[in-house]
Amino acid sequence: MPLSISYSSSADTSVIELAGELDASTAGELHEVIEKASARGLGTVEIRMAKVGYMASAGLRSLVFARQKMGEGVEIRVVGANEAVARVIRAAGLDRSVQLIDE
Repeated sequence: MPLSISYSSSADTSVIELAGELDASTAGELHEVIEKASARGLGTVEIRMAKVGYMASAGLRSLVFARQKMGEGVEIRVVGANEAVARVIRAAGLDRSVQLIDE
């Protein structure tokens, strides 16, 4: 299933909503949106993943890329990830640099 990405921003938050599969063939699209969000210089980036059914290691690299691109002063929230995706994030230790939030 291809990845669908929507992006919006408000006063202090960028919201990136994903639907589909986050893997090597789709991660580049997410990187482009992360670049766009980082240019806004906002305090919070919310990555909504409730509709992501599968995340490969390229998806983990995308979250690391977001953390590096946004800098330590920006809060990154991964919202609504299903248990399988959240487990991968925790196993990689990324839950120490991004917030996992149930929806």
